[in-house]
Amino acid sequence: MRKRLVPLLIVAFGILVFVVLRLTRDVPAPATPQERSWRVETLAIQPDSFQPSLTLYGQLESPARFTVTAPMAGRIGSLPVRDGDMVSAGSQLVALDDADIEPALQQARADQADAEAQLASERLAHANDRQALELEQRIRANAERALERSRQLVERRLAPQSELDNVTDALDRAALTVAIRQRSIEGHPSRLAALQARVERARAALDSMQRDAERSRFNAPFDGVVGQVRVAIGDRVAANAALLDYYPLTGMELRATLPQVYSAAFVDALARGQTLKAVTLEEPVLELTLRRIAGQADPRGVEAIFSLDQPHPGLRVGNLMAVSVARPAQDQSVALPYTALYGNDTVYQLVEGRMQRIGVQRVGEVLMESGERWVLVSAVELQPGMQIITTHLPNAISGLRVETASTAATVEPGQ
Repeated sequence: MRKRLVPLLIVAFGILVFVVLRLTRDVPAPATPQERSWRVETLAIQPDSFQPSLTLYGQLESPARFTVTAPMAGRIGSLPVRDGDMVSAGSQLVALDDADIEPALQQARADQADAEAQLASERLAHANDRQALELEQRIRANAERALERSRQLVERRLAPQSELDNVTDALDRAALTVAIRQRSIEGHPSRLAALQARVERARAALDSMQRDAERSRFNAPFDGVVGQVRVAIGDRVAANAALLDYYPLTGMELRATLPQVYSAAFVDALARGQTLKAVTLEEPVLELTLRRIAGQADPRGVEAIFSLDQPHPGLRVGNLMAVSVARPAQDQSVALPYTALYGNDTVYQLVEGRMQRIGVQRVGEVLMESGERWVLVSAVELQPGMQIITTHLPNAISGLRVETASTAATVEPGQ
């Protein structure tokens, strides 16, 4: 009996100890969840009148650029220039071999001489025809008188019929000769006109060949730069084959794609006579002037065509350039670093330690005194002194708890 009570007493003692420990334990303070906050930087804004700028990207072209072509078939006899050479006006660029030019010139001269000789021969033949016609007409008249005499003799039976037949044949031959001569004389004006036309064609061919011969030795019409050279000395080229490109350093134009949303404003500014300037964003820093808007657009926009105010020896046709174009001033706009902009239409304000979304309209960008380019936005909700969060958070939403690392001074426009 005693052996059975020992295990029960042990179990009861353990339960008693557990109850005592549970009743005498320390009660921990209830845990309260802590909301995580994100450290950000803010900027106190001051809406002002800013002149926004628009960044455009374009390619340099030269309206005066042209391609030197071969005026006639032949071999390249002289090529004193190479790609990129600076050439003075009057300097030779390329020339065909004279051995291919002179035979063509001689043939053109011979064709003209032949045509002129045939024309002179026709005039001489016409003069001979007129003289011969008078003689042949007298012969025909004599034959007519002989026929009359023979007819009278035959009627009197003083001559045989065969003699009358012979005289008749002689008259017919004389009449035929006169008819042929008259037809030749009548055809003289048409033959003369045809030969004169042939002479004119020969002269035109010779003039054309002489011009081609002169153009086969092509000299630079102005100071410029040699573009792509497509041949080498000794190459056999066909007529109208491209030989090289050439263009001046002056008068270059930048054709930059202008987004469609801005095109109307630029067209209106040009129509009002407003001068719109642009400046390159990379070295060398150059100034440009907007001259016109292209007459044809595509889905990307329309091309704005700028002229360089001053030529630069380091520029070449085909250079890609980024330019900043000044636009009309925007009142009540705010300049912010690009890190403050979410998408194209959202910024966040700091309100009692939390982010609050504000919808804005992007109106351009502006160059600050530090050299940085900031985005220019406007919205009715943007008020002076408002703290705008400039740290870009990937999880930014309205109501997100944040804390400031520093407070920036109110921004002032750089230019």
